[in-house]
Order: sequence, then C-alpha cells, then structure tokens
Amino acid sequence: MSAASPLTPHASPVITIDGPSASGKGTVAERVAMALGFHFLDSGALYRLTALAAMKQGVALDDAPHIAELAACLPATFRDGSVWLAGENVTDAIRAEAVGEGASNVAALPAVRAALLDRQRAYRQLPGLVADGRDMGTVVFADAAAKVFLTASAEARAERRYKQLIEKGNSASLTDLVADMQARDARDTTRAVAPLKPAPDALLLDTTHMDIESAVRAVLAHYAACRIQNQQGH
Repeated sequence: MSAASPLTPHASPVITIDGPSASGKGTVAERVAMALGFHFLDSGALYRLTALAAMKQGVALDDAPHIAELAACLPATFRDGSVWLAGENVTDAIRAEAVGEGASNVAALPAVRAALLDRQRAYRQLPGLVADGRDMGTVVFADAAAKVFLTASAEARAERRYKQLIEKGNSASLTDLVADMQARDARDTTRAVAPLKPAPDALLLDTTHMDIESAVRAVLAHYAACRIQNQQGH
C-alpha cells in the first residue's frame, strides 16, 4: 500500500469491502487486489497507527483534538508488506488486541475521521483500488464501482482471532474474545459518525461458513457483474 496523488480519481474503479472486526475483509480485500492488479488500502491500519501513536505518546484516547492532530501528521509508511511508524517497524504491534481496542475508540471521534478522510481518498489511483474498512462504501468511496459488506457471527470471528493469536504464541481466552467482539461491534455500529453498516447497494456476504477462496471468488464475480451493469447503464 503506497500513498500517492490520485490520478484522474473518477477514472479509477474502487471496490469497497466493509465489515466488523475479524470478518476476514482484510485478507479477502488483499487477495482481490492481487487478482486484479489493483492497489490495496487497509484503512483500519491507519486507525490502528493513530491509536498506537497516541499510546506511545501517552495521549488519552478520548483527547479528540490531540489525536486528530496526530492522525493528520501520522509519520506512517507502508512498504514491502510492512507497516512503519516514525521509522519503526510496527507491523505486529498494530495487530495487538489493545491497539485494536484503541483503534475502535479513536475511530469514534469525528475529528479523527475527518483528519484521515483525505489521506484515505489519496489511495484512489489507476488501475484501481480495493479498500477495506468500516465506512469505505458508505462514506470514503460512496461512488465505488462495487461494494461488499462482509460479516460473520461474533463466535466465528472470535475463533479466527483466537487461532491467529495462538499461532503467534500469544495467550488468549476465547470467552474474552467473543465479549470483545460484541463490545467492539456495538461501539462501531452505534457511533454518531460513519457507523458500521452496509451501504444500500452493497453485496452482503456472510463468511461464517465460507473459506477465503470462496469469498474472494464471490467478490470478483460481484465486481464483474457491476462492471457489466455500469457499461449497460452508460
């Protein structure tokens, strides 16, 4: 993922993949981008980086003006599959549960969302973009060529996250993870600005009993159908 000035933005197609935490949207979005040769935006990483920067500087996660300032000037770079903050490789650090919780908190602050909006839209460039997050299809790229809302039960998502943590040698409690998922879902869906919800024209994809490959195929098929529909519309 590399930030650059958008090239004739509206000529660049966008596929948005929104959904709750651990629904698989990041993996699916990245695979779809690879299949199409498109750029990839993990918008959640920007919120995680903002939360991590605040935590490192001892800034309270409800200090909206200070955190918005951090978000606007985030010294973040994405290269070779790694995420860097002020020259430090934080690829694993931003995936910590505490940082995910922090990201959910700072994402509820309108000033922070406003600070990151232009930054996210700058990723829209040729030949196209696949963007995953919570409000990609409803706010950031409301005119996207194709929109998908990926979901799964809280239990299934907690189980996936549990396996990821155990594989990385971290201790985890499945019961706590389910409770965390439910709390994060509640916070994300009820926040005042850009709440987590499917766009009216989004494909709803429940991945509770679906593997990654099947989800990727469904998204690619949806994008192909949307392209045909758009061409016929013009």
